[in-house]
Amino acid sequence: MAGVRCRLRLLPPASCSWRLLPPMAGVRCRLWLASLGSISSVPKRYEVLVVGAGPAGASCAYWLAKAGHEVLLVEKKAFPREKTCGDGLTPRAVRQLEDMGLRSELASSHRYGGLRSHGFGHTLELAWPEAPGLPRYGYVITRKDLDALVAARAVKAGAELWEHTEAASPISEEGLVKGARLVASGDGGHSGELRANYVVVADGANSRFGWALGTSRERSYPQGMALRGYWSSPLSHEPWIDSWLDVRDSAGRTVPGYGWVFGLGDGRVNVGVGLLSTSSLWKGANTSRLMEAFCQMLPAEWGVSPETSLGPPTGGRLPMGLSVGPRSGPRHLVVGDASGMINPFNGEGIAYGYETGRLAAEVLSEALTSGNPCALALYEDMLRARYGLYYKVARAFVRAISNPQVMKVCVTTGMHSRTVMEWALRIMSNSLRPDELGPAEAAYKALVAATWATSLKRSRVSASSGSPWAKLGNIIS
Repeated sequence: MAGVRCRLRLLPPASCSWRLLPPMAGVRCRLWLASLGSISSVPKRYEVLVVGAGPAGASCAYWLAKAGHEVLLVEKKAFPREKTCGDGLTPRAVRQLEDMGLRSELASSHRYGGLRSHGFGHTLELAWPEAPGLPRYGYVITRKDLDALVAARAVKAGAELWEHTEAASPISEEGLVKGARLVASGDGGHSGELRANYVVVADGANSRFGWALGTSRERSYPQGMALRGYWSSPLSHEPWIDSWLDVRDSAGRTVPGYGWVFGLGDGRVNVGVGLLSTSSLWKGANTSRLMEAFCQMLPAEWGVSPETSLGPPTGGRLPMGLSVGPRSGPRHLVVGDASGMINPFNGEGIAYGYETGRLAAEVLSEALTSGNPCALALYEDMLRARYGLYYKVARAFVRAISNPQVMKVCVTTGMHSRTVMEWALRIMSNSLRPDELGPAEAAYKALVAATWATSLKRSRVSASSGSPWAKLGNIIS
């Protein structure tokens, strides 16, 4: 993304009333060391404040700093720190990390070549498909290690990082976000009011900062609930990541979601289960019992048992499919999990955190270099252009498989056909080829057509009942 500084050129729309803040003066960037301790005031003003140093925030800070902008990245914890995640990096995520210059750092992590899928007595090994600009491999690395690598990369590019510093609330004046009130959350943290020309909200799925700015989740959209833990296993070095599509609860009922075992290559495996909110089993679901049932159904050779557990599982809810908004304002952008960017097809969030952080950096760089805050209005258009239709189809798909009978038919049909599962992997991993109409792309177009047909049918029904959704003409999306 070498052209991040000057890719966009635009004139202020006639309706734009956003005001330009004074240009930043002074040194470009520097790293504040934790030994500086707490401060009661922050006299310096930054071009961009990034709230949260996870995948989206660190990516945004990296690309902004690389483009020459003064950016401050604040993180309420200190690296390395634990983070609940499946730990699997798909080719989309690897592409972003390699673009940030982290190829050699990733090389020491466990590399795998594709997905081994299990369901209803069948197993298929599926290599990652070829796709323009994407590698055909992924990595498994804990978020504890990964997030520290990317944050350090942002610092090396010129960003400042303040650890043990929480952005407790936004500073707003005349309806514009002007910075944040910081609170030290540990040794070496910083407190006080910090001013910035722009703010990026990247504090994760339970974004308190975003909520303070008015973001909320569209409750008609699906969300996920997942739980994961670590176990010792003799199969930690497997060349595949494994998923089970026939996960059952303690009563033996198939649930819409999947279970996984991802080897870390160091004697440990990441084991987890995920459930979709579109299921009738969502209300009152006990993910701990679901995890216990999944561990019991795993083949004995994995060695997953209470004796090999390395600690209690942890989990949380996952906002999906562009479900959180608004994602932009006159002086701020919302990225990654804080904007509900998780892929409903497969529950992946890391790649989309890196990608949306990079998009936000592109838009902010244009706003800063052109002196035109209205550039931020393009962020939502870019998100819709890149992800809107794909996520619309994904949301419709997860609603369909929430019917246990539909789920069973889809899985059993797919597991009997390598070709069908290869198509599914390409679609669900978002590895479609934009300039080539192969079988997977044709299948995806059929899904698109079915989604639009269903949307139109629902729209007509809702229109006859006077539904406000019909007036918006937007039933599914």
